[in-house]
Amino acid sequence: MPAVPVPAEVEEFLSLPHPAVVATIRPDGSPHSVATWYLWESGRALLNMDASRLRLSLLRRDPRASLTVLDREDWYRHVSLIGRVVSIEDDPDLAGIDRLARHYTGKPFGRRQTARVNAWLEPDRWHGWSDAGPWP
Repeated sequence: MPAVPVPAEVEEFLSLPHPAVVATIRPDGSPHSVATWYLWESGRALLNMDASRLRLSLLRRDPRASLTVLDREDWYRHVSLIGRVVSIEDDPDLAGIDRLARHYTGKPFGRRQTARVNAWLEPDRWHGWSDAGPWP
């Protein structure tokens, strides 16, 4: 598995609003995975979640995580980032979730009544796949 930083072609892919799945680790060692929005910025991925989500408590207990980003047009083309969440902070003014919502939908996040939390995933390695095989 290649170490970071990712090549320019992968950086470009990650900068687009593709569907993604984040995986965390349960206390018994089994994976917990859920669909998520992300925003790739300066070699890290911004994630945001409702403060009541299970993945948040799992990340606070064990920051190891992965994010798999699927090409919205061709799911065989994907990139997985493996690393740790290096920062977890409240999002009291919903600026983080609004950034993600605008990236994916073009407008601010609609549900504004629940507490939100930002988490930054910093990968230390990655791998990818495309129709041509391992990427790049």
